[in-house]
Amino acid sequence: MYHPTTRVLAVLALLQTHGRMTGAELAERLEVNIRTVRDYITMLQDLGIPVVAERGRNGAYELDADFKLPPMMFTTDEALALAIGLLAARRLGLAEMTPAVESARSKLEQVMPPDLKSRMRDLTETVTLDLNALPMKSQGEVMLTMSRAAQLQFRVHMRYLSSRDEESERDFDAYGLACLHGKWYVVGHCGLRDDLRSFRLDRVLQVDLTDTPFERPPKFDALAHVVQTIATMTRQFTFEVLLKTDLLTAQKEIFDFFGVLEPHVDGLLLRGSAEEIEWVARQLARLSFDFIVLEPEELRAALHQRALELIALASR
Repeated sequence: MYHPTTRVLAVLALLQTHGRMTGAELAERLEVNIRTVRDYITMLQDLGIPVVAERGRNGAYELDADFKLPPMMFTTDEALALAIGLLAARRLGLAEMTPAVESARSKLEQVMPPDLKSRMRDLTETVTLDLNALPMKSQGEVMLTMSRAAQLQFRVHMRYLSSRDEESERDFDAYGLACLHGKWYVVGHCGLRDDLRSFRLDRVLQVDLTDTPFERPPKFDALAHVVQTIATMTRQFTFEVLLKTDLLTAQKEIFDFFGVLEPHVDGLLLRGSAEEIEWVARQLARLSFDFIVLEPEELRAALHQRALELIALASR
């Protein structure tokens, strides 16, 4: 439930955005009755906001044409959140949006008092965010189209270039977008494969919104699907390891995409696959708890070699 003050500010925002609105329109937007809308209008007028009211059964409201809101003011915590958010935006793979990020920061600084502006600049120039991957280039228009398709629940038609440089076309129902380790993905139902699929946005060559509707699954978690897909992807080596620990500890020390964790009478079973078995050995070697390699034999050999390397380093 919204606080009344929030609804009063919402009335002001709606009038600024839409200009003239009737009492019925405002009531529908705010999910209140028309009498309550009149109360909100009165509150705005008492605050000195020049709201012009048209009397009558279907009366409407609008702001005086000369009215301008005073400059935005931010608390220190709000400025910190904005600064961190803009820093993170630089690292989310949207290379073509860098000018927009800088423009947004400049506009924010224009409406900040000198002390707060200085603090924000200090944070921007001294804080570095590592989101675990180098940013990948992606197309802003592709992202906007896909996100709009997911929100409106309209199918798209897209051309896609696979990792093997194979081009294909397909109809696609976008359920949601997710960013994982610097790469943007869109997840949904693929008409070509008639199954749930995820696609890298930077590999989408063209996407067009159609007028064909679809129904998106409720509360669909796009990020969870991407993580699960990467963790269970078929690669050169598959492995199975028994972890001698509890689920909470394992989740703190193991990457989501490393593999799938399953309950076991003696702990947890970790199943996954990798292109390099040495990489798996390095990941296991850093764990703080015991484990038993069930398969393959190559993983045991890689762990043995890793142990010899660490002993050699410790003996230097």
